[in-house]
Amino acid sequence: MPRTIWSGAISFGLVTVPIHVVSATEDHSIHFHRVHLEDMARVRTRKVCELEDREVSSDEIGKGYQLTKELIVPVSDEELRDLPLPTAKAIEIVAFMPQESIDPLRVAEGYYLAPDGQVAGKPYKLLRQALARSSRVAVARYAWSGRERLGLLRVRGEAIVLHAMRWPDEIRDPSELLPPPVELSDEELDGALALMDTMTRDDLDAPEFRDTYTEAVAELIEAKREHREPPAAPEPAEESGQIVDLMAALQESVSKARASRGEDGEHADVHEMPARRAAKKTPARKTTPKKTTRKPRKSA
Repeated sequence: MPRTIWSGAISFGLVTVPIHVVSATEDHSIHFHRVHLEDMARVRTRKVCELEDREVSSDEIGKGYQLTKELIVPVSDEELRDLPLPTAKAIEIVAFMPQESIDPLRVAEGYYLAPDGQVAGKPYKLLRQALARSSRVAVARYAWSGRERLGLLRVRGEAIVLHAMRWPDEIRDPSELLPPPVELSDEELDGALALMDTMTRDDLDAPEFRDTYTEAVAELIEAKREHREPPAAPEPAEESGQIVDLMAALQESVSKARASRGEDGEHADVHEMPARRAAKKTPARKTTPKKTTRKPRKSA
């Protein structure tokens, strides 16, 4: 059973659902220690008071907010815990909305909300079934780790999941990152859609979705433990230079994607796209649509 991270309740109007929170994910990454390369001894981080120039214990360490260069105001965990916030002890649902209306960029880590005790069983099931039947998610406020947050509650199987959400001002404006204006042809868009169709999957259980980096690190560690050479890195693919013909690159990508899935690279669908492109590349069809689409806009 995962360790409980937080205990409280879901506030749903006048309905209260006692819950405890556990992590919904696991970290299977390989972690390293910092070591002294000369003798492989661990390198530790010591907490030293800069005024007394001595190491201090955890019991001597607290929180402080620096108001000025000379003044730091101490704030205790108890004071933060007792802040007069309705969200300090509960996950307070404030709205319901369609899940597709929420920008995925605002959704962060996820946690399972488990009913806490027999009394929580019925209101927990009520909220879960109401969310499932309405095809909506709940937006809530809660306070953890010294700050108030937004959260998203959704259904996953028989459980309710809480996702931390970023506040609107925590999302950066991407406008300065956008490329300069460019023109795309219908053929290029058709080619991209054909590539997307070839690469479409129904789930994430395919072999290409495994963590090959962690596997490679584990193999490296095992090779070093056995005093043998680790596997050689694969030869990088030859650079073909800058891609000038975008349509040719899309067509080749479709063929390679089909081949990687064990499909015939000469499948009929692969040849439909160039045929459409050839038809649209004739002078009559390339110039006429532009003239006919611009004139009505000017007259309107």
